[in-house]
Amino acid sequence: MKHSPTASILAIARRETRSYFGSPVAYVFLVIFLLMTGFFTFTVGSFFERGEASLASFFAWHPWLYLVLVPAIGMRLWSEERRSGTIELLLTLPVNPWEAILGKFLASWLFLGLGLALTFPVVITVNWLGDPDNGQVIAGYLGSLLLAGAYLAITGMTSAMTRNQVVAFILSVVLCLFLILAGFNPVTDMLTRWASPTVVEAVAAFSVMTHFDGFQKGVIDSRDLLFFLSVTGFALFATAIILRNRRGG
Repeated sequence: MKHSPTASILAIARRETRSYFGSPVAYVFLVIFLLMTGFFTFTVGSFFERGEASLASFFAWHPWLYLVLVPAIGMRLWSEERRSGTIELLLTLPVNPWEAILGKFLASWLFLGLGLALTFPVVITVNWLGDPDNGQVIAGYLGSLLLAGAYLAITGMTSAMTRNQVVAFILSVVLCLFLILAGFNPVTDMLTRWASPTVVEAVAAFSVMTHFDGFQKGVIDSRDLLFFLSVTGFALFATAIILRNRRGG
């Protein structure tokens, strides 16, 4: 029978999806995510006090919420396989490492997308209270989904490095935090003291905040799309290298 990459990817994705919803962890995550987004949007973000029909206070907190929640979901992608010893079985099956990587990634990304979709009451609320630019809202959701995907791919990469989920979690948080802080003024101001403007601009260009800001404003820029897809693609490629070396070893 001819090997079908698509069938392998979908089979692994279904396996991962069943494992998510077969444990209470998935439901706990969804509840925590929805409660935290509501708290930061309406309480910390002063949604009602703003007096404007927009979801600025909703999307502004996503890079920070995902900083903890996405690694918490993705840290088990490969660490659990390594700890239980099932990674050897998975890598000896007639599937390429990249098929397993994509299958696991897509299942986890779909799960994160479900959590994001369940925030629809916020959209209903802002439309009930005013007349928002729903095109801007859609762009914000697209940017948020791409941001979650980038964080998830990075977490998958760190998860492939170690069988310890806590180590994978910490490493991914540090890497994602760098991507947040790279464009912050205190960081760029510090860099200007010893680095050239070209270096400072290059570092700032790696900030997810810079690229996510355009989506929040309703602007879908090809450069921002390319940034998130590049980060995701690079992390997935690095994961494939790590797993291939493990299979070769």
